[in-house]
Amino acid sequence: MTHSTRRTFLAGRRQALAVLASLAAGTAALPGAALAQAYPTKPISIVVPFSAGGTTDILARLVGQYLSTELGQPVVVENKAGAGGNIGGQYAAKAAADGYTLFMGTVGTHAINASLYKKMPFDPIKDFAPLTRVANVPNLLVVNPKQPFKTVPEMIAYAKANPGKINFGSPGNGASPHLSGELFKSLAKVDLTHIPYKGSAPAVTDLLGNQIAIMFDNMPSVIPHVRSGKLRAIAITTSKRSAELPDVPTIAEAGVPGYEAMSWFGMFAPAATPKPVLDKLTGALAKVLANPEVKKKIADQGGEPVNETPAQFATFIKSESAKWGKVVKESGASLD
Repeated sequence: MTHSTRRTFLAGRRQALAVLASLAAGTAALPGAALAQAYPTKPISIVVPFSAGGTTDILARLVGQYLSTELGQPVVVENKAGAGGNIGGQYAAKAAADGYTLFMGTVGTHAINASLYKKMPFDPIKDFAPLTRVANVPNLLVVNPKQPFKTVPEMIAYAKANPGKINFGSPGNGASPHLSGELFKSLAKVDLTHIPYKGSAPAVTDLLGNQIAIMFDNMPSVIPHVRSGKLRAIAITTSKRSAELPDVPTIAEAGVPGYEAMSWFGMFAPAATPKPVLDKLTGALAKVLANPEVKKKIADQGGEPVNETPAQFATFIKSESAKWGKVVKESGASLD
């Protein structure tokens, strides 16, 4: 090879390598954008950490229905009940971080359980990317009509005369309805017996059958039975009355000053989900939660629709964790 030919060969080689390097750099930059454009190409699952029929399930199915339209793929609900939401939380936290597994979290899974359980199978902050809060929901204190009390003062008097005789059901240890009951016990200074279930629906079934006496349950789960007369609503846990049941007093109004509790529900993805996919999900969810039909359906269930950014949701979770951590500590509740 002549000197001139060698120079030409080396120059051509350098040019070829430069082109290959450029192509490689371009290819490396493509996956995120390409992934966002292609996503989703198959059905999406929303993991619900409680049984079918409860408020978490109702909201997940409502949001999922409209999210399917926005994303152009079926959205299905997977119920993974147990351990106050921890079984479903663990399942979702360890799912592939590809945008095809979402999680409908609650005040229990993301603000209460970390203080209540000595060992957590997942980290509610590190293992999840918050997308948006979906709804705030009051809890109703509902009573089987066969019980010998019709008001909060009558219930307190009966509980003090019969310590431990009133059973209250909940969707599970650590769920907001459970802590609502614990807070009531503490402030009203009464002894109630907690009966945990694997979701709201089985607990409501036993309440309808008078197997348990009362529940502090999310409004959407029990409001149909209140309207039909099968259950009696004697108080609401928030600081203000609900427009859906304006004649039902707050627990504070009914004789337990300082009482206030609220459930909330929000959508999450596994923490390592690529940002372009998270952005596409938050954009689609924002459209769903701004839809007047969705807002009305949430309000009709007694809930307050919420539509916020991931950053706003993360800040809210932090404040709720501090609030409920204090309630758990003061109640003395603890679970293995």
